[in-house]
Amino acid sequence: MFGISKPSGAVLLKRMIAVAGLLLLTACAGNAIPSLKGPAAGSTEIAEYRLGSGDKLRVIVFGEEALSGEFDVDGTGTVSLPLIGLIQAKDLTLREFEAEVGVKLRDGYLKDPRVSAEVLNYRPFYIFGEVEEPGEYPYTNGMTVLNAIAVGGGYTFRADKLRIYISRDRANEVEYLLNTSVRVQPGDIVRIAERFF
Repeated sequence: MFGISKPSGAVLLKRMIAVAGLLLLTACAGNAIPSLKGPAAGSTEIAEYRLGSGDKLRVIVFGEEALSGEFDVDGTGTVSLPLIGLIQAKDLTLREFEAEVGVKLRDGYLKDPRVSAEVLNYRPFYIFGEVEEPGEYPYTNGMTVLNAIAVGGGYTFRADKLRIYISRDRANEVEYLLNTSVRVQPGDIVRIAERFF
């Protein structure tokens, strides 16, 4: 009557798929769908950060400017500090690293060293598979998989937008349903698979 044509069957199907996808993402955002494997995808609890190769640290020894500065965790997981030399940093938390530096400084150098350390730059993460710009990217604190996908230029046409795969600490990949609270950690390898339909 008003000249409005009815949408074709293909258009209706596309709209239904889009609505179903939005409903699924909304449910995931509300933590209604757990991960397929591994830790709960909805979990917002983050394990205390552990240092690794590629991190850049600021170490301050109070009252000792010559011993303070910015230092890199090298490929072997160690940090070279003035006076005390190499300190193993890989897999230590910042508090454990501070304690280790304090022990070394107390061993014949300073009476009561007070050490503070912070991460200036985290090691990069990697994203590949069905994203527009796969590669190595700088990590930012609090990054989620959706942030990582956006940094990688977004999905390709063939991307599976329902699940992702994360390899952490050179361990096997863990499959997750895409969820806004799945966190990326420094050094993670994120893979976006190809969908099958």
